[in-house]
Amino acid sequence: MSAAITLGIVGARGHVGAELVRLVAGHPRLRLSFVSSRELAGQALAGHFDGAPGGLRFENLDAGAVAGKGADVVVLALPNGKAAPFVAALEAARPDTLVVDLSADFRFDDGWHYGLPELNRARWAGQRRIANPGCYATAMQLALAPMRDLLDGPAQCFGVSGHSGAGTTPSPRNDPDLLRDNLMPYALTGHVHEAEVGRHLAHPVEFMPHVAPHFRGITLTANLHLARAMDLPAVRACYRDFYAGEPLVRVLDEAPWVSRIAGRHHAEVGGFALAADGRRLVLVATLDNLLKGAATQAMQNINLALGLAETDGIPLPPAAATTEALA
Repeated sequence: MSAAITLGIVGARGHVGAELVRLVAGHPRLRLSFVSSRELAGQALAGHFDGAPGGLRFENLDAGAVAGKGADVVVLALPNGKAAPFVAALEAARPDTLVVDLSADFRFDDGWHYGLPELNRARWAGQRRIANPGCYATAMQLALAPMRDLLDGPAQCFGVSGHSGAGTTPSPRNDPDLLRDNLMPYALTGHVHEAEVGRHLAHPVEFMPHVAPHFRGITLTANLHLARAMDLPAVRACYRDFYAGEPLVRVLDEAPWVSRIAGRHHAEVGGFALAADGRRLVLVATLDNLLKGAATQAMQNINLALGLAETDGIPLPPAAATTEALA
């Protein structure tokens, strides 16, 4: 039997940390060795997450203590701007540690691999530092990538996320009273995911994010102007060919629903509509911001970096699923 690979999570209190705990618990090779959370220090992990391994407790670990744990893999599930001390400590003590950062801190750093497997899998060249893409940035890139070479001018992306995307720290964007019967726009220009997509797709995007009362799931409507006219069969064929064989991307004829992607590990793209001249394309992408937008994608990246099957530990959708079947 193959030896277990140890993994630690820094920032395990948050929504994404919780999803990572569940994924690691169901993985055939990974073993959770520590979970760090300042707020929950001393509490039993099993008391918070169903299926969590017994015996583990949350610890309040600084950067040096995390490096001293000696885990094979460390996932940083921290707010933006908090990762650098942990990376520095791991570089000094254990440079071969596989580090996956879920924040935006290293997504613009050429020294880190940008881990969007469906687009960048072939670019991984043994790097031990992986920047996990943002949730909205993942949805945008999956929606735009098949048309990348035909885009004429900036792509406009209107996004709506469940309030889990705002994290666990109280704010207007996760306040149930403010969100009730509401749709809250924010950061309508200059959002970090706008810059992220522009950099990694090498094409400008104009992103308009909103937060809604539901807990999880992103709906992303993309408005694309094309350099030449296309028809719908050709558009659908382009997307199906581009994502052929991808286990975690589904291409649908109809527009996907956010209520049907919540709790699922894949993304869906569909609802293709063309203007009369064939040069304006509108489509919809959905994904669970906590899973394919964060924890599931991190697991894909970990598996690839460790030489394991990319979907190890990731529950896959039924092979013949349709939008109706996923309801």
